[in-house]
Amino acid sequence: MIRNYFKIALRTLWKSKGYAAINVFGLSVAFCVCVFLFLTAYRQLTFDDFHEDSERIFQLYFVTNHAEKTDRSTATPLPLVPALRSEFSNELAAETRIWRGTKSLVTYQEKSLDRMVVGVDSGFLNVFTFPLSKGSRQTALRGLNGMVITESMARSVFGDAEPIGKPLQLGSGKDQQTYLVTGICRDIPDNSSIHFDALIRIESTNNYHAFKDKWDAYSGKSYLKLAPSVSEQTFEGQLRQFAKKYYPDNISKLQTQGGKPDDQGDVFAIRLQSMSDVHFGKELSGGKGTPFAVVYAIIGIGLFILLIACINFINLNMARSFTRMREVGVRKSVGATKKQLFVQIWGESILLCFLGFVGGVVLAFQLVSLFNATFGANVNLADIILMQKGFILLMLGIFLLVTFIAGGYPAITMAGYNPVVVLKGKLSLKRPGGLRNSLIVSQFAISCLLICCTVIAVQQLRFLRQLPLGFDKEQVISIPIGNRADGRQVLQRMRNRLADDPSVVSVTGSGINLGKGKDNVSSRVSLGFTYKEKEVSTEWLLVDYDYLKTLGIKLLSGREFDPAFRTDSTNRVIITESMAKKIGETEPVGKYFETDTSGSRYQIIGLVPDFYLYSVTQERMPITMHLSHTEAINYVFVRVSDQSLSSAMGKLEKIWREVAPEAEFMASFLDENIDEWFQNEERLTQIFIMASSITILLSCLGLFAVALLVIEQRTKEIGIRKVMGATVASVVMLLSRDFLKLVLVALLIAVPLAWFGMQQWLNNYTSRVEINAWVFVSVGVAALLIAWLTVGYQSIKAALMNPVKSLRSE
Repeated sequence: MIRNYFKIALRTLWKSKGYAAINVFGLSVAFCVCVFLFLTAYRQLTFDDFHEDSERIFQLYFVTNHAEKTDRSTATPLPLVPALRSEFSNELAAETRIWRGTKSLVTYQEKSLDRMVVGVDSGFLNVFTFPLSKGSRQTALRGLNGMVITESMARSVFGDAEPIGKPLQLGSGKDQQTYLVTGICRDIPDNSSIHFDALIRIESTNNYHAFKDKWDAYSGKSYLKLAPSVSEQTFEGQLRQFAKKYYPDNISKLQTQGGKPDDQGDVFAIRLQSMSDVHFGKELSGGKGTPFAVVYAIIGIGLFILLIACINFINLNMARSFTRMREVGVRKSVGATKKQLFVQIWGESILLCFLGFVGGVVLAFQLVSLFNATFGANVNLADIILMQKGFILLMLGIFLLVTFIAGGYPAITMAGYNPVVVLKGKLSLKRPGGLRNSLIVSQFAISCLLICCTVIAVQQLRFLRQLPLGFDKEQVISIPIGNRADGRQVLQRMRNRLADDPSVVSVTGSGINLGKGKDNVSSRVSLGFTYKEKEVSTEWLLVDYDYLKTLGIKLLSGREFDPAFRTDSTNRVIITESMAKKIGETEPVGKYFETDTSGSRYQIIGLVPDFYLYSVTQERMPITMHLSHTEAINYVFVRVSDQSLSSAMGKLEKIWREVAPEAEFMASFLDENIDEWFQNEERLTQIFIMASSITILLSCLGLFAVALLVIEQRTKEIGIRKVMGATVASVVMLLSRDFLKLVLVALLIAVPLAWFGMQQWLNNYTSRVEINAWVFVSVGVAALLIAWLTVGYQSIKAALMNPVKSLRSE
C-alpha cells in the first residue's frame, strides 16, 4: 500500500514539475536560512548552560544610585569574596574571584607563546564546570605554584609529551615565575562567557598583595555558587546587611548627596546576576553584551521565513486543487475513502517537504563557509549534527510541524470534496478566496515589516559610523607590543627611528587599544575615589607623550603632557569634560584630587572634549589620562601623513623588526579597529538584509505561482472580455488590482508594527536616528512595484492571448 502511495506521489509530482520545483526551491531556501538563524539563536541562548547547577551560579555586581543616575558595575575588590566566605560559609557551595585575564608570555625550554592566563581562587573549578582530562579539580589549584592549562595549549607547548608535572615559566625578566602543570582542562566551549588558556592562583599574580585588602580598588570579578537550599532572593536580602557592614561610608555619602533609593530601598547594594544572564548583560558588560531583543529578532526572522514558505506551500496546494478536482472525484467514485485520499495527498506533501528539507541541509553545507565569513561565526555543521542533539531535535520538530500544517490542511480540504458535485463540474474555488488572500497578505506584511526594519537598521548603523568619536581615527596605525618585549623600550626606539621621518606626524603609546586590534585583546581600568564628599568613578587611561597630538584630540584648556615637566609622570592628569562635570568643576585645570587606592594627589593640567573609549552605543564616559614611567605600555600609535599612507605599513614592519625583533608585528589601522564597535549592529543589519531579500523573493515566488493558477482559471473570462471590446490595459489592471489591494493591506499591517518594534530597538542607544515617515512611503512604493512586476508579466501575457484560442481551449 505504502509503495503504491509513493509511486502515485512521484508520478503526480513529475506531471507538475513546475509546481513541485517552486515548492522544493522555496522550502529548501527557507530550511537553509532557518538552520543558520536558529543555530545562531541556539548558540546565544545556550551560553554558559554547560555548567553543572548553572541556575545556582551568580556573578556579583554593585548598584550605586546617585541623585542623577544609577551606575552598575561587575568590577569588584579583592577582599570581597573572602569576606563573603567568612560571613556566609553555610549559604555558599563555592566561590571564586577572576582577576586580570591578559595574554602573558609562557615559556617552556626553547618555546615561547602568548597565552591568556587568568588568576582565580582554588574554588574556581568547583563553581564552573570546565572538566579536567588530567588531574583533579579538587587539588589542581590547591598549590600557589600550580597551573591548569587547556588541551590546545598543552598540544602547542608539549606536543605529544606528558604535560603533568612539567615546569612552565610565566612572564619575563625579573617578573618571571615558575609554575608546575597540575591539570589539563578540556578546551573551552565556544558559547562560554569565560575564556582562558591557563589558570593560576590569584594569590601568585603580580600586584595581588598590593590590592588584596583594598575595598575601594575595583579590579576583578566575583562569582558564587549558592547552596541548594538557598534562593537568590534570600541571599540578596542577606547581602543588604553585608553591604551596610562593609560599605557604610559609601551608603552614608550617597544619602548625603541625595542619592535616590531604588525599588528595593537601596542607594548602594550588592546584587546577583544569574549566570544565564551574564552573556546578555549589556549594561554590566560595558555595552558588549548581546541584547535579548537581538536573539528574539533572529528567532522571529527565522519563523517569518518559514511561515512564508508554508504560506506558499498552502496557497499553491489550494490553487492546484482546482485542477485535481476531477481526479479526486474519480478516485472517490471507484471506492477510495476519505482517509485514503488524505494519506495520498498528504504523502505528496511529505515528500515535497522532505525534498525541501534535504535540499536546505545540502544548501546549508554549501554556504556554511560564506555564513562564517559574513557573520564572523565559527559554525561546523558536521560537529553540530553529531553532538548538538537539542538543535537536531529542534530542526526535526520544525520539519514535522511544517509538514503537518502546510501539507495537512490542503489534504483535508481536497479529501473532503463531494464526488458527485465535482464530477458534474459544479465545484469551484471561491474567488477571490478568503484563505488565499489572507495568506498573501500575511506573507507580504512580513516582507514589508522586515524591509522597513532593514532600512531603519541601516540608517542607525550609518548614523553610528558617522558619529564624531572625539578623536581622529584616520591615518593612525595601532601596533600591539605583546609580552615578548618591554613596551617602554620599544616606544622609545620607535620614536628615535621615526624622529626624522617626514612621513610620520607623531608617535605615542597607551595602556589600552582603541577598538580591537589583531591581538584580539580588550582591557579596561576604572578608578573610584571621593572628591569633595562626592563618589567619583572614572576610566583610568595610561597614555604617553603626544597622545593628544597623535589622536587629534584638541585641548579646551590647559596643556598636554610635556617631557620638560618631570612631575607630569607622577601626579599630573588630563581629564575630559564628562569627568569635569562628574567632579563638579567648570574650570578644573589647576584643581587637585586624591585617589583612595594609592593616596596619591593628582593635579589636573588639561581639559579635552569627551571621546569614545570602548563603544559608541553608550554615553561617553568620564576619562582621566595619566602618565607613568613604571606602568606597562601595551600599544604604540603612529600617525602618518596622507602621502605615505600606502607605504606606511611596510615601512613600519621593517623598523619593527629592528626595534622589537622578538615581538610579532600585528599592526592595523585604527579605523579598522574601531569597526569592532559596530559588530552587533553590523551583523543584525546583515541578517535583516538577508532575511528581507529572502522573504520578498519567496513572497514574489508564491504570488507568481498563485497568479499563474488564478489566471489559468479565468482564461475563459479574459477571452469573453476581449471579445466584448476590453483593451489590454484594462485586462491587465483587472487581473492585477486584486493582488495590489492585498499588498496595500499588508502595508497597513506592517508599518505600525515596524515603527513600534524599531522604536523599542532604537531606545537602547543614547545616540540614535529618528524614524522618518519617508521610510515607510518608499518601502510601500517598492512593495507595490515589485508585486505589480510579479503579477504583471502573467497578466500581460494573458491579456495578449488570442480570445478565439482561449475560448476554444475552454
